[in-house]
Amino acid sequence: MFFSKATTFGDEELVRAISTTVPEGRHTENGFVDKLKAGDAAAFDTLVERFSGSIFAVALRISADREEAEDLTQETFLRAFRSIGGFRGDASLKTWLIRIAINQSRNRSRWWRRRRRDRTVSLDEQISDSSVHIGDTIADITAGPEEDTLKRERETALLRALSTLKPIYREAIVLADIEGLTYAECAAALDINMGTLKSRIARAREELRSRLKDF
Repeated sequence: MFFSKATTFGDEELVRAISTTVPEGRHTENGFVDKLKAGDAAAFDTLVERFSGSIFAVALRISADREEAEDLTQETFLRAFRSIGGFRGDASLKTWLIRIAINQSRNRSRWWRRRRRDRTVSLDEQISDSSVHIGDTIADITAGPEEDTLKRERETALLRALSTLKPIYREAIVLADIEGLTYAECAAALDINMGTLKSRIARAREELRSRLKDF
């Protein structure tokens, strides 16, 4: 089934079991941010192409819904385009984008609780003068025909288990154990201190072990 052994996992085993992406190296950003702030459409195309896959993966594992993740990805880059002037460089662009995605997810959750959804964001919508459509750049992380059944079951079971966690725990473990961000990056993205982050990750791991113990 899901794991090779149905025993209680330690933290390291749990991290290895749920990690499905390789941490991405930090790109050189000198000059690139200046181009973004100057409204350079080609630079924004590059930003979307470089990070849309990572942002979509985070959004999917936080929302556990593909359509919602697509909307969140587009909203993240639209918000980034509008607010790049306020980027101070305290964190990497990837961390900054993830923080925007998480805030957008929280805002949408509050919106959902107040009213029913009445519109769908088109993934064909262009961003400013850019020729890039976000729907064209989102990485497809579902298993393709060549992937075996075990991998598909693994991802499905993980998403299901993640969806049962409280948002604050889900966000922490997605960033730290699945997306491979450092604790410093996680704390910056979530805007929390290191002690709070470690507490949330520990609680999330404990709950995931309990939910996945039969696999």
